Amino acid sequence: MEAYTGFAEVYDTFMDNIPYGEWCRYLTGLLKKYGVEDGLVLDLGCGTGSVTELLSEKGYDMIGVDNSEDMLQIAMDKRAASGRDILYLLQDMRDFELYGTVAAVVSICDCMNYILEYDDLVEVFSLVNNYLDPEGIFIFDLNTIYKYENVLRESTIAEDREESSFIWENYYDQDTMVNEYDLALFIRMEDDLYRKYVETHYQKAYSLDTVKMALSEAGMDFVAAYDAFTENPIREDSERIYVVARERGKKEEER
Repeated sequence: MEAYTGFAEVYDTFMDNIPYGEWCRYLTGLLKKYGVEDGLVLDLGCGTGSVTELLSEKGYDMIGVDNSEDMLQIAMDKRAASGRDILYLLQDMRDFELYGTVAAVVSICDCMNYILEYDDLVEVFSLVNNYLDPEGIFIFDLNTIYKYENVLRESTIAEDREESSFIWENYYDQDTMVNEYDLALFIRMEDDLYRKYVETHYQKAYSLDTVKMALSEAGMDFVAAYDAFTENPIREDSERIYVVARERGKKEEER
């Protein structure tokens, strides 16, 4: 997985159309629905900490993990401004380590799609299971195969801002189910010249059946899957889904 570098600097600028407040209300609704009213929560793939901050504001004790030093620096700047007690860790989610267990793990903004190999997906799920409290909850989202095949596919997206611009060239390979996007960023510097950054990102499309199999192999129980931001069943044209899984095994080990 490539860490965000140049894009980290303008990530929040180009994500200002994301209704993080609504996303957070949906997340907290699911957490409470499945019994996590408060306690320690891990935001896995936390990025610049926008959701981490909001969950902290809702009363959860937050840990954020991300493998981009640049993104985490922005998250820590937000923490300094808000004064919230959030622990940030620079780690890859394929081999992250915590100091103890947590009540829940959340991972949104298609972080799981960045896991390109099935065995790595199982490893991430296994680590989540290991660090969850007995019967703890894991909530994550995924871009769907439908979205990659019918919405993103071969396309070019561009956006021009006064301080920065980007060109996103997208390609989806139906055989490998890997989505590639080449991102060219133009960021205005203090001397009014623009610096160009180029990044290539890869995401993998997973069917829900594959996700269920990986969860089972990791020792977790699949609980539910929803069309994003609802509690409705997944549709054929769902572009994003939310998956809920539960830790299993620790209570049995304690007996």
